[in-house]
Amino acid sequence: MPARRINPRLIKIHRAYSADEAARALGVHKNSVRGWIKKGLPIVDGGRPVLILGHELRAFLECQRKAGKRPCPPGTIYCLKCREPRGPALGMVEYFARNAATGDLTALCETCGTMMYRRARHADIGAIMPAIDVQIREAGARLIERPSPSLNCDNRKD
Repeated sequence: MPARRINPRLIKIHRAYSADEAARALGVHKNSVRGWIKKGLPIVDGGRPVLILGHELRAFLECQRKAGKRPCPPGTIYCLKCREPRGPALGMVEYFARNAATGDLTALCETCGTMMYRRARHADIGAIMPAIDVQIREAGARLIERPSPSLNCDNRKD
């Protein structure tokens, strides 16, 4: 099961927390808070119980969250298998329009060959994928928009 996201805004900045209180406020185990202290979360002093200032705990958690983000530079899409932003294989990218403004970019990863997906606005395709020819595909017609919709249903009017 993946780790759940911790909300730093649950911490009150004008309060001091013990490791147990901070764990209960964030919904994590107290050993998680002790691990953060070992990673560099500042504590009030070396005495017992260990006290953590609320504003320092919130700043530490926000810094940890920012450190985990990996924004994709232009010309790349994030590959979930490689866990890195990667360029498209053979420079081939397709754009499937969802509506008039947005759609999905799809490409193969140049390293592992896995499909990569990225949501994008139609107007931003040139900035996201510079110097790459993107094939724009229109969405297929909906059932109601077809000339002869399928009447394959179990509802009978008797």
